[in-house]
Amino acid sequence: MQYNRLGKTDLQVSQLCLGTMTFGEQNSEADGHRQLDYALDKGINFIDTAELYPIPRNRHTQGATERILGAWIRSRGQRERFVLASKIAGPSPGLSYIRDPLRFDEAQLRQALEGSLRRLQTDYLDLYQLHWPERTVNNFGKRHYPHRSGEDWADNLQAILECAQALIKEGKI
Repeated sequence: MQYNRLGKTDLQVSQLCLGTMTFGEQNSEADGHRQLDYALDKGINFIDTAELYPIPRNRHTQGATERILGAWIRSRGQRERFVLASKIAGPSPGLSYIRDPLRFDEAQLRQALEGSLRRLQTDYLDLYQLHWPERTVNNFGKRHYPHRSGEDWADNLQAILECAQALIKEGKI
């Protein structure tokens, strides 16, 4: 397996990343654990998840993927062997069961991260991402999305970056 440096960090990530968005819906917990073991045995050290998962999304299974991954982390005791990435869900119709309203403000960034850490049974993430922008976009192949001029999404970009920096300093990312 070949590895690359992750951004400006000292982390080395495998060229392949194991995506886990089906764990808890299309794959059982046992299937997920077998896939994680196999990936680690083959040198894949980069694992991606999100608070929204599994897909297809629904209120009854939301967070199951992180819980399955967390159970695997707890049972294997190998947290230091891999790079763990997760994501906060952004504004989207039909996701108010996660948080209402979904925003990228400091309170929600912290709430989402703490929820992910709890489900993942770890005290830090190596990479934390905004799952999609806080503005109208062409999401999931949808064409001709309604563009709203004058959106306030850019007004909070500095606050997002400051909160992310604080979470890094706290050792949570």
